[in-house]
Amino acid sequence: MAPSSVVVTIEKPNNLSVVQINAATAGDDSPLLPADKQKAASPKQFTFSILLKIYRAFSCISWLAVGSNSLFKSIKKRVSQSEASADEVEEQDMEPRSRGKLYNFIKAFLAISIGALVVEVVAHYNKWNLNLVQPPWEVQGLVQWSYMAWLSFRLDYIAPTVMMLSQFCIVLFLIQSLDRLVLCLGCFWIKFKKLKPQINGDDYDVEDPSSFPMVLVQIPMCNEREVYATSIGAACQLDWPRDRLLIQVLDDSDDPNLQLMINEEVHSWRQKGINIIYRHRLIRTGYKAGNLKSAMGCDYVQDYEFVAILDADFQPNPDFLQLTIPHFKGKPEVGLVQARWSFVNKDENLLSRLQNVNLCFHFEVEQQVNGMFLNFFGFNGTAGVWRIKALEDSGGWLERTTVEDMDIAVRAHLNGWKFVYLNDVKVLCELPESYEAYKKQQHRWHSGPMQLFRLCLPAILKSKISMWKKANLIFLFFLLRKLILPFYSFTLFCIILPLTMFIPEAELPLWVICYVPIFMSFLNILPSPKSFPFLVPYLLFENTMSVTKFNAMVSGLFQLGSSYEWVVTKKTGRSSESDLLALAERESNEEKTTMLRRHSESGLELLSKLKEVEAEVAGAPKKKKNRLYKKELGLAFLLLTAAARSLLSAHGVHFYFLLFQGLSFLVVGLDLIGEQVS
Repeated sequence: MAPSSVVVTIEKPNNLSVVQINAATAGDDSPLLPADKQKAASPKQFTFSILLKIYRAFSCISWLAVGSNSLFKSIKKRVSQSEASADEVEEQDMEPRSRGKLYNFIKAFLAISIGALVVEVVAHYNKWNLNLVQPPWEVQGLVQWSYMAWLSFRLDYIAPTVMMLSQFCIVLFLIQSLDRLVLCLGCFWIKFKKLKPQINGDDYDVEDPSSFPMVLVQIPMCNEREVYATSIGAACQLDWPRDRLLIQVLDDSDDPNLQLMINEEVHSWRQKGINIIYRHRLIRTGYKAGNLKSAMGCDYVQDYEFVAILDADFQPNPDFLQLTIPHFKGKPEVGLVQARWSFVNKDENLLSRLQNVNLCFHFEVEQQVNGMFLNFFGFNGTAGVWRIKALEDSGGWLERTTVEDMDIAVRAHLNGWKFVYLNDVKVLCELPESYEAYKKQQHRWHSGPMQLFRLCLPAILKSKISMWKKANLIFLFFLLRKLILPFYSFTLFCIILPLTMFIPEAELPLWVICYVPIFMSFLNILPSPKSFPFLVPYLLFENTMSVTKFNAMVSGLFQLGSSYEWVVTKKTGRSSESDLLALAERESNEEKTTMLRRHSESGLELLSKLKEVEAEVAGAPKKKKNRLYKKELGLAFLLLTAAARSLLSAHGVHFYFLLFQGLSFLVVGLDLIGEQVS
């Protein structure tokens, strides 16, 4: 036998673990490599290699220490600054206990996941079989026996249940994705064919103001200190014969100083010849629906044919009525003409950019396709013009839900009225810039439709519309887009996905967590092509918002107390620079030519005092507050725990998805996205 030969003898052919390798003779120190490839390492090289490894280890440790230190400092700062005010504490005390059930579930799930992660780590480093149940005689110790019993129980009972639930959610996910794809194809067809709503007949005769219909403009507001002047000024600049236009400022503010300021603003425009009135309710019930219902009860409303509704932060262009009212001409079946929203602060921060992606898809795709092919869509509550006869025929404004705009739209549709959507007519407005304001808005937008669905389902089934329209209302408008979407997005990506990390038998395929969501996010972002760099943040943020939407959907469906909350969305009073310059120029020209302010001395004194108070409030330093969102933080730690478990199974895509999704929840839970609430 050659001195450098290797002999491999297998003593037990049935057991490949017993292997003996005989190398060279005992006195032979030659290695297995040929002599020409042998190279002795010098002591200097060996020392340098050791020092390099030590340097890399210390660099990694220091990087982790600095990152952990900054993270803990941020968390500590958020916790120290998240003390709620007395009003918030009182509001939290009044919240029903049912709102904490989801948070308690998340906490319990997180505790179980952390315990399971510890067990899996112990099993991994003890080299226990993670896939096969070993025979009892090969199990050593009570802990390993318990782990093997858990594997058997998980395989027989838990995995089939989780797989069945995940398959159900995947089916819902695919159905909803197919709906989005069909809507996108419809939008592409509209663009390809250049389809647009057409106007019948000639334009109104400018030289004959009596040919213009009577139009009522309503501006409902409640404590809108930042935007009331801008919205009133924009409405008063509408290009329409003054004797054919009436503007109602419907103020529900509970601040007496603010009421006086708004009344004074209305008075100043009335002095300029604008037909505008100020209304304030003594009994403020029914929120916005109650405000609009009270205003429509005035005797003079019967003299008007159309009513335009503009929320307090909306700034229509002067030609808004010129572009919308003609679509009613020669079309007695049209009850609503809806314009598109445009946002003055869409590039303000990351939160506003992500909202812009969502709403651009809503208006460009959903509203336009439904308006063109179905003549029905949900009224957006503002920037629309109603035929007053359609409102009266549908029962008027009702106070039974927090989505009075969707309520009146559904009832009008059941009565045969058609809607027209104008994608080219845009009205400026604001997006919520803080996560707290956005979260409250989304809670109302997703709990209200479920309230309405419970109330409208009998009326839909008994209505005289076609079966196709009934099916569209029930299955597409309500169930698929208002119930199924928040249900599967929260259940599949926030509950089942981390659960499958601890139950590998029910692991989700890659196309469910990666390929299809990215493709659908790509479709959603197409209407706003400038937002393509935010594709991944948009996908993560939508999954993050699923907990809020799911909670709101459940509260509305089961009529929990939180479903009836109405919180006015916080405004900042931002306006586009061009609009402000144009408005200032028009006011300057009018004042130079025809306008003389006729305020009494008492009125001037009152106005000056109110302006001084407002300036003091605006000039006072505002203390920034940060809030902690417990549900988001709980889900953040849950997903990060699942990401740590996925490392043991070497799940590449699953690990990165869980890691970044967990970090997304952490950022939102610490209130690090959007402007801070003052």
